[in-house]
Amino acid sequence: MNTKVLTTLEYNKIIDLLTEKADSEPGKKLCRDLVPSTDLSAIRTAQRETKDALARLFRIGSTSFGSNRDLGFSIRSLEIGSSLSMSELLKLASFLDNVSRIKTYGKKEREDLPNDSLDAYFEGLTPMTQLANEINRCILSEEEMADDASPKLKSIRRSKLSTNEKIHSQLTSMVNGAYRTFLQDAVITMRDNRYCIPVKAEYKSQVSGMVHDQSSTGSTFFIEPAAVVNLNNQLKELDLQEQEEIEVILGDLSSQAAVHTSELAADQKIMTTLDFIFAKAKLAMEQNATEPIFNTEHYIQIRKGRHPLLDKKKAVPIDVRLGKDFDLLVITGPNTGGKTVSLKTVGLFTLMGQAGLHIPALDRSELSIFSEVYADIGDEQSIEQSLSTFSSHMTRVVHILQHADADSLCLFDELGAGTDPTEGAALAIAILNYLHDRGIRTMATTHYSELKIYALSTNFVENACCEFDVETLRPTYRLLIGIPGKSNAFAISSKLGLSDEIIHAAKEQISKEDESFEDVIADLEQSRVTIEKEQQEIAEYKERIRTLQEQLQKKNEKIDQAKDKILRDANEKARAILQEAKDVADETIRDFNKAGASADIKELEKKRQKVRDKINEKNGKLALGNTQKKPADQKTVDPKKLKKGDSVKIISMNLKGIVNTLPDARGNLFVQCGIMRMQTNVNDLVPVKEETITAPALQRTNTGKLKMSKSFSVSSEINLLGCTVDEAIAKLDKYLDDAYLAHLPSVRVVHGKGTGALRSAVQSHLKRLKYVKEYRLGEYGEGDAGVTIVTFK
Repeated sequence: MNTKVLTTLEYNKIIDLLTEKADSEPGKKLCRDLVPSTDLSAIRTAQRETKDALARLFRIGSTSFGSNRDLGFSIRSLEIGSSLSMSELLKLASFLDNVSRIKTYGKKEREDLPNDSLDAYFEGLTPMTQLANEINRCILSEEEMADDASPKLKSIRRSKLSTNEKIHSQLTSMVNGAYRTFLQDAVITMRDNRYCIPVKAEYKSQVSGMVHDQSSTGSTFFIEPAAVVNLNNQLKELDLQEQEEIEVILGDLSSQAAVHTSELAADQKIMTTLDFIFAKAKLAMEQNATEPIFNTEHYIQIRKGRHPLLDKKKAVPIDVRLGKDFDLLVITGPNTGGKTVSLKTVGLFTLMGQAGLHIPALDRSELSIFSEVYADIGDEQSIEQSLSTFSSHMTRVVHILQHADADSLCLFDELGAGTDPTEGAALAIAILNYLHDRGIRTMATTHYSELKIYALSTNFVENACCEFDVETLRPTYRLLIGIPGKSNAFAISSKLGLSDEIIHAAKEQISKEDESFEDVIADLEQSRVTIEKEQQEIAEYKERIRTLQEQLQKKNEKIDQAKDKILRDANEKARAILQEAKDVADETIRDFNKAGASADIKELEKKRQKVRDKINEKNGKLALGNTQKKPADQKTVDPKKLKKGDSVKIISMNLKGIVNTLPDARGNLFVQCGIMRMQTNVNDLVPVKEETITAPALQRTNTGKLKMSKSFSVSSEINLLGCTVDEAIAKLDKYLDDAYLAHLPSVRVVHGKGTGALRSAVQSHLKRLKYVKEYRLGEYGEGDAGVTIVTFK
């Protein structure tokens, strides 16, 4: 694949995004070196690996290959018998720990999960946990070996600690004792890795020992006292022994690692490959990309593809097809309408797919294998080479025509632009004809109407356009195949404020044929928009009908299930009832047979009645009727004797009331039940004795009772105007009792405004009544403050 097209289609930017997803430097290097392939088998393998890694990311989550590194130098050192440093061994242990984690990550969570293309990689890893643990046990950091790395090292360090303590003890006694007056400072210091004390210059001869250093001013000498020389010598020897033992330990650890150089090399290669594969999967996850289907027939069908370098929340998906019904696609439309993006999307998807990367499109999108992709996109005029825009484009076009073949994909942006329109259009048609005759898959963008006509009149050549909304002067970026694009120059200019006179004059400059052609395109565009809207409505109706059908089906299934359950329950109950009746009947028949001729007739009659009662009881269970039964000791009301004002009870509703109207020919009449006037039938009534009730809040009469019928004449309002407080309270008390017994929900008490004394007395009395729920002053239209509205419980 030529490197020029990789830059033109911004493939390198995709590689930069991919490189960021890799965790290790070797993995990043593989990403940077990734180029499109033309081997179909290799491409399909790479795509499947990306797909399987993506599935693991969704199913398990991400993992890290951060400790993977290039072990080439370490492995070569081990192979020739060299010892690794503590830093190199620690990196090796970290790498092996990472291998162990990746090995665990690769194990299946469930046994029923199918095998995938990554299983072999995970199975090929050798963690060598024992070696990693031994290194981590012996080496604490890049500069520190553990005391327990070997028994000898532990013994040496114990001796060093003891010697250090002796030296410090000896020097401390000197510093704090007889030598105190000779010292510049009462401290112990180090010079040449030997313990010394700072002695003033004038007392140098008073302290016996070796001089190791002198201060810059010459006022202080750093002297190693003779008393600690031997101890310092011992400490020096112990340091050398310690270093030798550390070298022995490093050699031993390196020897253990040298046994596994082949496994280490294999692990490092597999870890790098997995890091690279999972980087591709992470990029696919970020771009919401899918695996494309590859073919060898040079057929492309992209479904809802988005350019991967555009914001996926704002990019408008496009549908593109090429190579089956037509091998040349001519895209027209206004500038900034998305024509160039469409070209780049097709070209970049081809490069990404052949590199084993998923593409940001719907699944089942198809790509083909092209040995070369050529693209003439963008303006690359050269001042140094004295090339104009047209010359620059034509230089690249000539190169493409010289090298392109039937296995190539060619992309041209604004073919023939930059020169005289008539000559440019003719040249563009000739170039497209040349490519078309050789069966080369080609996409080209243009403004020329001649190319629209060429696409309409040539077999296996198709028009396409990028949709433009003239009302908003904005492109929709939708690619419409099969429809040539309209220039919209006049419409856009008019919307931007160009006068109608100038636009009319411009229209007169174009030929009648061109004007008619643009009008035809406009009519086609309008028809397309109308058809799309109708298709969308039809799709919505179909979806709604499908939803309703599903709901109806579910409802019918529930009804059928309920019906079956009801029938099963009814059959079970009927069976039980019949079985019980049969048992009673069998028992009775046996009793009759036993009795014979000497039977007691009365006793047999009782048994027969028992059977009848049982049957009636079962019939009652099966019968549907009112839950309220007419009392056995009461008879239905006689319609002829019924009078208004008679007290009756409605059996079906268990309510008592007063007859309000006489029954009609069908026996229907109205009964007043409290504040409700209900229609019922005379057969649903039974007479009741006229009830009396005791009125607890009412001043009692001699009998202490008041007939219910008296309370039905109570008004919903009482007027207390002109009454004294005492008179008003007495009248109000009696009125409220009557109203409460009449089941009035609320009443209106008129007391007037005046001084407010009567209103206060009325409201004070209302507070003491238990059957008053609430009261309030009247609102506007009810009498304002001159009225109190009382609501009963």
